[in-house]
Amino acid sequence: MATVKGNMLIGQSGGPTVVINQSLVGAVLEALKHPEIEKIYGARHGMKGILEEDFVDLRQESLETLEAVAMTPASALGSARKKPSPEECARVFEILKKYNIRYYFYIGGNDSAESANIVNENAMQVGYDLRCYHIPKTIDNDLCENDHTPGFGSAAKFVACASMGDNLDSRALPGVKINVIMGRHAGFLTAATALARVYPDDGPHLIYMPERPFVIERFVEDIEKVHARLGRCIVAVSEGIADEQGQAIASKFNKEVDSHGNAQLSGSGALGDLLAGEVKARTKLTRVRADTFGYLQRSFPGITSLVDAKEARKVGMLAVKHAVAKKPNGSIAILRKPGEKYQAVFKRVPLASVAKVTRHMPDEFIAAAGNDVTDAFLAYARPLAGPLPKIGRLQAVPAAKSV
Repeated sequence: MATVKGNMLIGQSGGPTVVINQSLVGAVLEALKHPEIEKIYGARHGMKGILEEDFVDLRQESLETLEAVAMTPASALGSARKKPSPEECARVFEILKKYNIRYYFYIGGNDSAESANIVNENAMQVGYDLRCYHIPKTIDNDLCENDHTPGFGSAAKFVACASMGDNLDSRALPGVKINVIMGRHAGFLTAATALARVYPDDGPHLIYMPERPFVIERFVEDIEKVHARLGRCIVAVSEGIADEQGQAIASKFNKEVDSHGNAQLSGSGALGDLLAGEVKARTKLTRVRADTFGYLQRSFPGITSLVDAKEARKVGMLAVKHAVAKKPNGSIAILRKPGEKYQAVFKRVPLASVAKVTRHMPDEFIAAAGNDVTDAFLAYARPLAGPLPKIGRLQAVPAAKSV
């Protein structure tokens, strides 16, 4: 395939993350190095902005501004959850031709990869020379072909820090605490709360992921056993936990779906309230509380994994490099070299291989009882989240009583 000169369009889609702008800036800075890429447009609010021709000129941004944006959480261009209809795809191509877009980049998760793949397939059908690349991002960590994805490491660090604080709170004022963590089909982020454990009795004491059927009776029994042993219990539950028939518990009381057909699971405390209510109704435990971490997990400033930020920028840069190097389409996957020392490698994979489908926590990461993680998961996740705050504990040596 011959080198093509033309303009570039980049958009961000799906849930924002702490490091999604690193990918944006990495792609823009790399594009500035290549004379084949002339104008650099950013689409505001993803596919919605493309259809409305709502573009910004990213060549006009100073290096100082771009670097500041790279360090800033959430989607600088704005995001959207929109799957283009066949009619809208036709409209997209008219717009791409109108602006002479020859390099197209879309940052997001598997649904965003699906949208990028739709654009790519339509370009191929009409013979339009378009270099179409998906740049990975998702805190759910559920993209196929990847060992892990940008956004996960920082979100994992956040939920670990939050769980660490919750554990300290629970030691001071014991009770039962249920925390609902993001994760529609994969339990990676919920599992990352286990990184909070420092001492043998630290929480979370129970962790429930979508990869195992959720049985309310077993859930309540598990809590009672931990509480009987420790006098308290902290639980981490994925928002995507499902019953034995595969129906998400949260979807039973929220029927809202997005354009990709995904049930709305976040943004509501209903699941936590339901689970806390069940514990209260089925036991004699009285101090039972629930929190939903919700959107705080995605774009919380000040809790950034340095590994995550570095890799997020790298995938943006590599997407542009591959596109200019006459490789027409794909996605940049992050893999891990074998060995005890963590080291990432990057690979171009077919765009269709990451579109729509999701991967799950491997069995070796989930404890046999289905309510905890294994040491293998902790070894997997620690280098991605990075160092956590140091905490201490009094030795609790009894003081001599005064006479």
